[in-house]
Amino acid sequence: MKLVIFGANGPTGRLATEQALAEGHSVTAVTRRPDAFPLSGAALRVVGADIMDAEAVDRAVAGHDAVISTVGVPYTKEPVTVYSEGTANVVKAMQSHGIRRLVCVSSIGVNYEDAPGEAFIFRKLIVPVLLKMGRPLYDDAARMEEIVRASDLDWTVIRPAGLFDGTTTTDYVVSKTRHPGWFTSRKDLADALVREGVDHRNVGAVVEVITTQGVPSYFQVFVKEALHIGGSKK
Repeated sequence: MKLVIFGANGPTGRLATEQALAEGHSVTAVTRRPDAFPLSGAALRVVGADIMDAEAVDRAVAGHDAVISTVGVPYTKEPVTVYSEGTANVVKAMQSHGIRRLVCVSSIGVNYEDAPGEAFIFRKLIVPVLLKMGRPLYDDAARMEEIVRASDLDWTVIRPAGLFDGTTTTDYVVSKTRHPGWFTSRKDLADALVREGVDHRNVGAVVEVITTQGVPSYFQVFVKEALHIGGSKK
């Protein structure tokens, strides 16, 4: 399968690219920093392009079977538009070239709901802080989701929870409803992106990806995200 991955040089993008190549797919990795892309291979093409550049996006998308977007930005107080404007460029390019399958990363923070069994201190202290810090991102991710829903594409939106670096792919949960857990390893997220894109799972749906094994503590997440503003990119 011919896949194009936007945000390919982010932590999740690199993992998704690596996995897709290992499975025998052809991958076009789109990044603003092609010289810094660490992967190589006969089935890999690295393209320097910005998702905010509509013409560059159109050129990158042409000739592929599916599009995966792992584009993300750190927490910021400034307005964010990369999710909505960038995805609008992707949708337009896909429609122009007759490409149907789109899988993109959003966030559980877009429409947060308490999960059954969630700890009181997490619900009342940590979650409000993280949601406030991430509001510019979540607002734009919500606009992105509306653009995707309004398209005629075969789309899937994946909402991960708090991202962390896992070492292996686990038996993660994919759910269309709120599932207990507020953590997603990037390995699991990358696996879910490839599975959705290649296997055409959950078409026309918004799903959560939740890691339940080997997750960090609430305190670790709070320290990393709440006290060190500008946390990890996707």
